[in-house]
Amino acid sequence: MSAPGIDLLAAPPEATDLVLLAHGGVVESMAEPHAWRAPILRMWPFGLAARAAAPGAAVGLMRYRYRGWNGGEAHPAADLRIVLDGLPSRIRRVLLVGHSMGGRAVVAAGNHPLVGGVLGLAPWLPPGEPLVKSAGPVIFAHGALDRITDPALTAAYARRLRATGVPVAMLSVEGEKHAMLHRATDWNELVRRFVAHGLEEPAAPCEALTTTPERVDLLPRWSRPTPVPAAVRSIATARLRLRVTDHL
Repeated sequence: MSAPGIDLLAAPPEATDLVLLAHGGVVESMAEPHAWRAPILRMWPFGLAARAAAPGAAVGLMRYRYRGWNGGEAHPAADLRIVLDGLPSRIRRVLLVGHSMGGRAVVAAGNHPLVGGVLGLAPWLPPGEPLVKSAGPVIFAHGALDRITDPALTAAYARRLRATGVPVAMLSVEGEKHAMLHRATDWNELVRRFVAHGLEEPAAPCEALTTTPERVDLLPRWSRPTPVPAAVRSIATARLRLRVTDHL
């Protein structure tokens, strides 16, 4: 069993900000993840988007000990907190982007003092998920056709969090499923804008952030729908263009 860590996709020597990408997994598994699993590969284009938005920031891919959430152990969330606690002192702000199980993990770690914003992409937020108040913006985006994680449960969590006074953006992605391959370019643009706006001084407000309980906004169609083969090729392209470095 290896320790949790970060596979860095960009590591400018003077970086004080970090964009950390948390991939999906499974409900129960103590198996060790490997770098070529589909949930991990799906995050690589977001690494390109984050690097384009913030060339001076570090960009990393979360590396968990296990593939599964594993009940009350909540291993991915625990691993994420271990990584955040162990960052070098020059990293003063972290933006978290998580998909599926990774979305659940970034929500759970959203109240860490370094976290400046949370973006959950098709997050897995089951009924009764503990509410975590983040100091930065909380944005959820969920495909309307997702049958793996439930967009209605994401909206329910957003309502509960809004009821505590925390502004939350809830974006519905029309025509999209869990793998985020039908509107891949729009997902990339969402990540790019989240990073660009989140690292501005002060952070640019998101118009969809609100405490209105039932509000759901549509993710803009910034581009034409992406053919699935083209989206898959973009993952391969990102994997080839980016390289893993060892340290911040």
